[in-house]
Amino acid sequence: MFSAQGYDALRHSLVLVRRSDRGVLRLDGADRATWLQGLVTNDVLSLQPGHRAYNAYLTPQGRMITDLWVVATEDALLLDVPAPLAASLAERLDALIFAEDAHVSDVSAVVPCVHLLGPAARVAALPTPVLPGGGVLLPDHQYGVPGLVAYGPLDALLADNGLDDLTSALEVDLDTLDVVRIEAGVPRFLVDMTEDTIPLEAGIEDRAISFTKGCYVGQEIIVRVTTRGGGRVARKLVGLTLDVPGGPASAAPAAKTPIQSGDRAIGHITSAAWSPALSAHIALGYVHRDFVEPGTAVEVASADGPVRAVVHVLPFVPPSS
Repeated sequence: MFSAQGYDALRHSLVLVRRSDRGVLRLDGADRATWLQGLVTNDVLSLQPGHRAYNAYLTPQGRMITDLWVVATEDALLLDVPAPLAASLAERLDALIFAEDAHVSDVSAVVPCVHLLGPAARVAALPTPVLPGGGVLLPDHQYGVPGLVAYGPLDALLADNGLDDLTSALEVDLDTLDVVRIEAGVPRFLVDMTEDTIPLEAGIEDRAISFTKGCYVGQEIIVRVTTRGGGRVARKLVGLTLDVPGGPASAAPAAKTPIQSGDRAIGHITSAAWSPALSAHIALGYVHRDFVEPGTAVEVASADGPVRAVVHVLPFVPPSS
């Protein structure tokens, strides 16, 4: 349940979020990086221990199987994936290993993912980002606020980096984080991105795709769209501000709520929330490419009739400096 106190702490001090929505796979073996390099969209071959890269894993038709963070430790790669997909992804990936020295296992039960978010999580440097024997602590600014993400024993990772004072952070739930995620314009797989999504439609290409690395599954489609098609896709994920009557007491539109322009159906909502920062209902959703310009007026269906909405530049809330 959304917490106003937790939201305020996230924006102004510090919170802890246990990422039960995330699963962790472990990729071992001498060929782990070269093998994975041929599957995912970003450059993971050059990752050094204590660093990570955001990626997509695609079908040959360029549609998403999942998004994921690839995290380098001293002796393995950790794959941070949506929790509901962790077990099936581990089996799917392991089945693609033939003569390579690599092995995939689902370690979600023993390697928790935890976020520390807020201005108090701003650190200049991490002296020990990787613990001997496992555990990684990394900067994470994807939600527009200073943050740290831990894979493994949080207390030990904080202690080894001289950050023991962060252990007293207020704990908040995923509903509170989700409001900040939407304000940051960050699409979530299984919510704003699905197996029908091409990364270019979701606007994640700048951080998820390397256009200079070697081949990967689905690359031909991505290159064809970006080079021959000028990056034009039939639909795009956009931000919307909505004139929902009743303010924060009113329910935000549900996922899959239609978006219209007059009598024309042009898309649908994927995520929506009341934004304390904007004092308005906001949403992420896909619209036809003719309606993606900020300031474009559209309508969102509701039981009481169409609700006026305006395409808004993402992110809704600028990142903290």
